[in-house]
Amino acid sequence: MNSINRRSALLAGLAVAGTGALAACGGSGSTPALVSPDSKVVATTERKRKGSGKVREVTLTAAPAVLDLGGKVTAKSWAYGGRTPGKEIRLAAGDTLAAELSNQLPDRTTTSVHWHGIALRADMDGVPPATQNAVRAGRNFTYRFLADTPGTYFFHPHVGVQLDRGLHAPLIVEDPREPLSYDDEWVVVLDDWLDGVTGTPDQVLAELSHGMGDMGGMDMGDMDGMDMSGGDTGKGGGKTSSGSMKFMLMGARSSLLGGDAGDVKYPYHLVNGRMPSDPDVYTGKPGKRVRLRIVNAGSDTAYRVALGGHKLTITHTDGFPVAHQQVDALLVGMGERYDVLVTLADGVFPLVALAEGKDASGLALVRTGSGAAPRATVRPKELDGMIMNAAGLKAADDVRLDTRRTDRVHRIELTGGMAGYDWGINGRRYDMKHPTADPVLVEQGQRVRLDFVNKTDMWHPMHLHGHTYQLGTGGPRKDTTIVLPGRTVSVYFDADNPGQWMLHCHNAYHGEAGMMALLAYEA
Repeated sequence: MNSINRRSALLAGLAVAGTGALAACGGSGSTPALVSPDSKVVATTERKRKGSGKVREVTLTAAPAVLDLGGKVTAKSWAYGGRTPGKEIRLAAGDTLAAELSNQLPDRTTTSVHWHGIALRADMDGVPPATQNAVRAGRNFTYRFLADTPGTYFFHPHVGVQLDRGLHAPLIVEDPREPLSYDDEWVVVLDDWLDGVTGTPDQVLAELSHGMGDMGGMDMGDMDGMDMSGGDTGKGGGKTSSGSMKFMLMGARSSLLGGDAGDVKYPYHLVNGRMPSDPDVYTGKPGKRVRLRIVNAGSDTAYRVALGGHKLTITHTDGFPVAHQQVDALLVGMGERYDVLVTLADGVFPLVALAEGKDASGLALVRTGSGAAPRATVRPKELDGMIMNAAGLKAADDVRLDTRRTDRVHRIELTGGMAGYDWGINGRRYDMKHPTADPVLVEQGQRVRLDFVNKTDMWHPMHLHGHTYQLGTGGPRKDTTIVLPGRTVSVYFDADNPGQWMLHCHNAYHGEAGMMALLAYEA
């Protein structure tokens, strides 16, 4: 079913053209007054959301945990409620979520909760220091907001590289008027894992932050074609061919991602917190129609996802409906979510999350009848069939943005590289000590276009908080999208949620190193 031409067309589709006069990102003059996250206009916008009057109350305890990853492997990490993924939160569109975070992390570690993909009130977005003070160890903070848009979301910290521990969980907002017809749901969370096995995310960041430099005198140009994986992708740790790097992964290549696939060596890739040798199992019946809600909660890995022996019908991405598309496999970047429908066959089938370009995979099983489980390294043919990403999808008619003039355009250059690990936006690293410096400015009511211009040699999943944007003039509604190296992706959104919002790469290490900016409303 697959062909080089089809795959090339999909990759080319990631470059979406736009029109309009360019506006500067930031400015040389003084920054105008900004709408603060706790301003009256934010509260007013919240009151305009249509609510059900129901409140869903939960407690999230962030604390150290010894996690069972399956296969007799345990990891000392941090998690919500002692498990990873954390317990799913599910509510109906229009309900209010009241989530009390209890920070029980060690060593005076601060934390927060970011509600990824939800267009919520700005002061509940969970981004210290931009929208709140970080929650100190031993303290509690209650996030309270109305969730008015149905979809598949998740939540995680927005402090340092805490995302790359066990601190994440699904957030499902159900549609009271659900138009899809299906018999059951299965939430599938993908994750790349090293914490408590080969090291910690902070150790990874410390190593990466040194950059590659000259790699001990080795010419950077001599690395092409070399196996720099350390020959240990299944076990993790160890040294690369450079003789010095424990965590840095080189030689990971993917044509789907335009070249370099990632920075970090992970010993394990998990599906619903389980290793391939001891996988999570969904049990169903032949002929039943199941909705899979797929979440990539990883920090450095895109996954190519397929269910052996089955076709997948894509119905949503990042919570918003799309024109249905039947495919063999999906390419899911960090922070992206896809909903698919599948009609189950009779037997035992592998759901495989291939770590794109990394020669490793995660695995779960679907069991509807008798049969032996496939081996942990199974690679169903669907992984090489018709592979879809967001560039090949169209927004459903009822969520497509109306046609109107674009009021403001920002060029968002993605800059930096591995040599100095100096990732940034428009040549600048975001400074957490000065969060409102050089903001991307918008005004309430404007139609805004962002041109993501990737000037780097790596791909970046670009995430906008508090809004969804549309790829091009008719593509899907998204909040996170893949931008390939050397490509430009233009997205459109309406500035209808005042406050201050992060715009960043959802590679946890790229974002923390500086590929982040503040999108702020002028007061």
